[in-house]
This record gives sequence, structure tokens and C-alpha cells, in this order.
Amino acid sequence: MSLRTGRGFTSDNNSGVLPEILSAIAEANVNHTLAYGDDPWTQKAQEAFQRYFGEGVEVYFVFNGTAANVLSLASCARSFEAVFCTDIAHIYEDECGAPEGMTGCKLIPIENENGKLTPQKLIPKITGMGNPHHVQPKVISISQTTEVGTVYQKEELKALSQVAKDYNLYFHMDGARISNAAVALGLPFREFTSQVGVDVLSFGGTKCGLLGAEAVVFLNPNLARDFIFRRKQGMQLASKMRFVSAQFEPFLTQKLWEKNARHANEMAKYLEAKVSCISGVEIAYPVEANGVFAWIAKEVIPELQKEFPFYIWRTGENRDLVRWMMSFDTTKEDIDLFSSLVKKHLG
Repeated sequence: MSLRTGRGFTSDNNSGVLPEILSAIAEANVNHTLAYGDDPWTQKAQEAFQRYFGEGVEVYFVFNGTAANVLSLASCARSFEAVFCTDIAHIYEDECGAPEGMTGCKLIPIENENGKLTPQKLIPKITGMGNPHHVQPKVISISQTTEVGTVYQKEELKALSQVAKDYNLYFHMDGARISNAAVALGLPFREFTSQVGVDVLSFGGTKCGLLGAEAVVFLNPNLARDFIFRRKQGMQLASKMRFVSAQFEPFLTQKLWEKNARHANEMAKYLEAKVSCISGVEIAYPVEANGVFAWIAKEVIPELQKEFPFYIWRTGENRDLVRWMMSFDTTKEDIDLFSSLVKKHLG
């Protein structure tokens, strides 16, 4: 972490937990209550989700994003069926084969365009339907925001949803950073999820200030039919569920998600403005959420990382693509110090 501030730009997972969330956990830590989600905190959290997404949705809480994604996909696809995703999707690159290992289904990676899946690249890959020699197409899975910090616009989501309808596929959204996407789009959650045809959503909380709290939201409740068993078999049924679910009620009702995501997004735009004018920094993707991706010279990276840790996303011959992630507690001071350091080493 930064020697000056104690913060870096490695990941929004590196930040702590919101004080309001710690207070909510402490308030739930009183007396006894029923275990495994049969408690008033879980009920209140589920009701909060229904106010955002609609009364018919079903919500289940889990510990981490990989579990949310794997269990979501397991509810949609059988072992002989396929999931289409981008070639940089989190489920494809960063989940240690868990989607395939735990569900038995096949992931089919498709070349991304600015981090996004497009109908033009997707449709030619939807083949072999009814052929017993081929894996059967079943799910379209996207990340919102994408792995490179871009955000699907509503019309792009509608186009993918139409492909899903045309080919009788389910539509899954990995919403690890869905709060950042909602702020970037200026839309309520349901307008770019249920209203555009998303069937199941992995709703992220941990990257936005919660403590190991994610949710699987079934916008198509028919897919939730066996989920109580899938979650238990997947080792994600918390005995003391109230400490997970108690976090979501204030997160949603007090709109902490919006406050945190707006700040992180604004900090990303601020960093972009500070470094894009520095010779030797090339912004790689549109900065639409809370991440900045840039190409910089290899030799300066170790010096920068000594004081502000961050990840190298892709390596090149003379330059590397780096990722700088903003969190709910990133400050302008952090960015001013870091951009001055970048200018010093590249100037």
C-alpha cells in the first residue's frame, strides 16, 4: 500500500468495510435468532431487493462473487450445455475453472470489443443445437461493469437479450460492480436488468463496502426452483445468515451503494484527467466506471508500485497495460500524489 496514504489502486476489494455496515452487523449481534436465513434481517434484506427489482424476484445471499456466479450458472445450465462469455470474462479468466468444475458446463469465450460481448461476435458461435456431438448453447453471461471498466448501455443489453430470446438462451449478468454501472448509466437497477431481459443477476456488495456479502437475484423466478439445494450443496448456506443479510438492508435503503459508487466513479474520472495529459500514458479503454486502464513503460512500473500498488493487466514488448482501481475511500489527495509520481518517472 502507499507509504504516504495507506491506500493503493490494486483493487476495490482492498478497501475496508463501511462504518454503517459494521454498525448494522453489530445491531444484528444481539440475542439469539433462527439460523440459516429464517431471521428478520434476511427478510428485510429480501424485501429491500424486491423494492428495487420487483416483488416477483427471489433473492439468496452468498459469501463471494465466484459462488454467486457459479450457482447462478448452475441454475441455468446442465453439464452438456454451454455458457457464452467474453474472452476476458471473470468467469473465464479469474475463477480457477470453478464454473466448469462445479457445474460441468462448458464456457465458450468470444472475442471482446472494449470488454463487451456483441451480437455480431456471438451469433456465429451459437451452433450445434440438437446435435448430440456438440455441447448445447444455453446461457449468455456478461459482466456489468466489464473487466476493463466499460459499461453496457441499455440498447446493447437489449440487443443481447434479443439474441437470448431468438435462440432460447438464458441471460446472466455478473454484477460484481453493478452499483458502479447504475451510477454510470444514471438508471435504476431494474431498467438495465429485469426490464431488458436478464434472467439471473450476481449482485455485488463486497467491492462497494460490504463484508463478504453477495446476492443471487433471480429475475426469472422459475430458475430459483431448486436453488435452496444448490446453495447448500455449494457450501454457501450461512448458518448465521443474519450477519450477511443485515448488511444489504442499509446498503440498499440508505443508498450507500449509490454514494460509494458515485465517489469511486468520480475518482476514476479525476485520475484519468490527471494522467492522460502526461507523456507516456495512453488510456486504453473509455473510463466509464471506477477503473482506469493505461499503457505505460515497463521500466517505471516497479517504482510506482513501491508507493502505490496496482496490477499489471497485460504485458507488452516495451509497455504494459496496467489497471488502477478506485474505491469508496479513494481521495483526491491519493490521486494527486500518484499522478505527480507518474509525471516524475515519465517526465
